[in-house]
Amino acid sequence: MSITEILFWGLSALALFSAIMVVASKSPVNSILYLIVVFFAITGHYILLNAQFLAIVNIIVYAGAIMVLFLFVVMLMNLNAESEPKKHRMLQFAGLISGGCLFLVLVSAISETAKASNLVQMGGGNSGLVQNLGMVLFKNYVLPFEISSVLFLSAMIGAVVIGKKEG
Repeated sequence: MSITEILFWGLSALALFSAIMVVASKSPVNSILYLIVVFFAITGHYILLNAQFLAIVNIIVYAGAIMVLFLFVVMLMNLNAESEPKKHRMLQFAGLISGGCLFLVLVSAISETAKASNLVQMGGGNSGLVQNLGMVLFKNYVLPFEISSVLFLSAMIGAVVIGKKEG
């Protein structure tokens, strides 16, 4: 067993455990923290697949910005035991049955595909490298890239102008 396989299985176990804890945790803040761990484990998988750009975007966008936003929203809601809805056993049972059915459909759909039997080449290839993405972006798509940067700049200036208080 190579170090790549050990890392893959370790990250997979961490992601599965954390995903289960997201759903099973009583506290919404703990659920969000477990979700951040899931995002870091998925980022590890992206690095193992040599998709560096996806790994960086996953850390910056999901684990950084979106999770901080979720955390602030949950903390601002000031959830307590009185505001929790009552749990109905029949709804929990229906959720368990529908989740199990969805799992069976996904497993059967994946096992039917021809690509499911092929092994993934980990750490090989160069399609996800930041260097190759930058070369394509600045050679083939330089005009749309510059137009989008001007649009982002004008949106930032507009947000500052709108947010500025009249004196």
